[in-house]
Amino acid sequence: MKNILFSAALALAAAMLAGGCSRSVRLAAGGVPVLVAKAVETNLPVEIQPAPVGHVVPYSTVTVHSQIQGIISAVHFQEGQEVTNGQPLFSLDPRPQEAALEQARANLQRDSGQLEYQKANNARDAKLFESKIISQDQVETDKASLDAAVGTVAADKAAITNALLNLGYCEIHAAVDGVAGVLQAFVGNVVKAPDDTLLTINQIHPIYVQFAVPERYLPEIQRQMRQHTLKVTASYENMDGDPPQGELTFVDNTVDTMTGTIQLRATFPNKRDVLWPGQFVAVDLTLSELTNAIVVPSQAVQTGQDQQFIYVVKSSPTNQIAEMRPVTVGIDYDGETVIEKGLQAGETVVTDGQLRLTPGTAVRISGPSAPATNSLAKAE
Repeated sequence: MKNILFSAALALAAAMLAGGCSRSVRLAAGGVPVLVAKAVETNLPVEIQPAPVGHVVPYSTVTVHSQIQGIISAVHFQEGQEVTNGQPLFSLDPRPQEAALEQARANLQRDSGQLEYQKANNARDAKLFESKIISQDQVETDKASLDAAVGTVAADKAAITNALLNLGYCEIHAAVDGVAGVLQAFVGNVVKAPDDTLLTINQIHPIYVQFAVPERYLPEIQRQMRQHTLKVTASYENMDGDPPQGELTFVDNTVDTMTGTIQLRATFPNKRDVLWPGQFVAVDLTLSELTNAIVVPSQAVQTGQDQQFIYVVKSSPTNQIAEMRPVTVGIDYDGETVIEKGLQAGETVVTDGQLRLTPGTAVRISGPSAPATNSLAKAE
């Protein structure tokens, strides 16, 4: 009985061993399953990493005040409305200024008559003085009166000009194209010039984005700006459509000694009103462009003891084999890496399953080859 049990156990073990060997043979024949991607050649903008955080500010801000004191008689816009340069905003009661204008004109008419009288009087003085009827003192006194009358008429004309200006100030117009803010004075309010703020207008076409980068980037930024215009994009969470593009237009003249950063400013056309004053945005500043760069998914790059390498899938007459290829790695961005040396465009690289590979191992591609498609790179 014991011999029968021993024989059965031996047979079962032999069967299990044979099954295991058969499975190993099938796995070797089929190859190690891997995921792959194609290396592609493309042009890559080099950007600062990590992306700076920018602050959106208006291109200009105009605070509207009245230049004269008066009562607001009309408001010609809505809060939040886009206004244009020269558009009427407020009307003040013009009657006090009209009365002042009429008074100035009346004064001019009165003093003009006095001036004509003094001119005639001086003409008579000249004849009387020749006949020795009046003295030199009388002539000089009348001449002084004539000069005073001339000055009075000039002052009256200036008063008319000032009254006309004040009458024009009863209509308050926008000085820039922009967006009207919160209304701070209403119909019936008395405004005092220039103490009371009536409205603030922010110009947002174009608009600025201010941000800071570490000072180590300053030499490269200055060098690139001398050669070409540096492109800037701004984005934020839940933004609709493509991020707006602008240009770097200002580099501050000093480095912040507390933070070791340099302040920059980019100008955006903002035609779609995507950027709004006060927003915080992620800024991508493009420093330069890598041309004809070879790009692969970052997970394809492996790190050995002495160097980095990639498994490249090569075809043989009977199967596909993994070849370990030492590479020189460049910059990376968003899951993709630039390969400076060791790889050609179009080659197939392993992106998953490397732990089961050794040089010369047969492989089986589990899914379709996917090219590296990202077109941006970050400078670190």
